[in-house]
Amino acid sequence: MAAGRKARVQDVHDLAMAMPHVTRLPGSQGRPVYQVGGRSFVFFRNPRPDAVDPVTGERYPDVIVFWVGSQADKEALVGDENAPWFTTPHFDGHPSVLLREADVGRLDHDELAEVVQDAWLARASPSRARAWLAAHGLPSTEDSGRA
Repeated sequence: MAAGRKARVQDVHDLAMAMPHVTRLPGSQGRPVYQVGGRSFVFFRNPRPDAVDPVTGERYPDVIVFWVGSQADKEALVGDENAPWFTTPHFDGHPSVLLREADVGRLDHDELAEVVQDAWLARASPSRARAWLAAHGLPSTEDSGRA
């Protein structure tokens, strides 16, 4: 299957806001946080000491955090050597993956859309998740084994 167009950082914002019941909040330093039902599912992180350039030691200024449904989902994303997803020890045991804004274009739009949708599903209430899945002709989390 041919890859679609390359993803852009604006797509993260657009895809997150396209999900139902989403609120965009100004996080610290004005970096946006996307929530469903008061629960964050995507947020743009401030530079932190755990995410640094291995060559310069400088903190990455452009990290985006995406929730995932399970540890297995996280491992699948960060374990793909060809994908831009990563994690840090700070996020050990946390159901999320990280992506640098500088690397968003390594994904195609459809790949990014799937991760944003999965992040929303991981944080939405069960009734909202079931309604969204049904509206899109997808099996419910109980049917598909998704967390």
